[in-house]
Amino acid sequence: MANRGAFYLFLAGTLSSLVLFLALTVDTHRQVGALTHADRLSDQVVAGKHVWESKNCNECHTILGFGIYYAPDLTRVYQRIGSDGIKAAVGSPEKVFASSFRKMPNLHLTDQEIADLTAFLQWTGDIDNHDWPPQDTPEHRERRRMAAGFSLSAGSLAFRDKCMGCHAVGGSGGGIGPALDTIGDRYDAAAIVKYVSDPTTVKPASAMPAQKNLTSDELQAIADFLAKQKGGA
Repeated sequence: MANRGAFYLFLAGTLSSLVLFLALTVDTHRQVGALTHADRLSDQVVAGKHVWESKNCNECHTILGFGIYYAPDLTRVYQRIGSDGIKAAVGSPEKVFASSFRKMPNLHLTDQEIADLTAFLQWTGDIDNHDWPPQDTPEHRERRRMAAGFSLSAGSLAFRDKCMGCHAVGGSGGGIGPALDTIGDRYDAAAIVKYVSDPTTVKPASAMPAQKNLTSDELQAIADFLAKQKGGA
């Protein structure tokens, strides 16, 4: 190809790429309001963002892909543990993370600051970010289930989806709460259902929030699965 032809080919490719980039940028900006639910951007959400920034939460956590990967990503934390879980984790981290290798400091937030931060995390979690960060996608959860070597029972799958962010079984899972490898030695399925539904009714000093986002079928399946986790198993 002659130099002139190569130049025109390069120019055409560059211009077409530029036009495509600009078109996609404009289209994205047109969708920002709907994707981020801008109509829900209340004064409390803004106040929660100020709490997030003033306490330098990004120094340990990521959110929407921004931050440090020392502690868990919090993009979908509201969907994972709800307002009660956030309140417990932020208000009493020395209890909630007592068994975790990486400790979260007590930031001594006021009740209002915790409420504002919760509103911000709820709004952030509702953003349609096309399943980003990757660890929140259904495909990643499926790979994680398979890699951990669990049987694909309803209980093990429900535990993977709903509980592994805080608890571990067989060395796989989170460290926020205690490992549950031998929980079946202490509780039967009925007691586990009661514990998960409202932990303080079984263990008054428990820092675990009530899991209100589980369906009755998920709750029973998880309880049946955990009741089989025994020291001699």
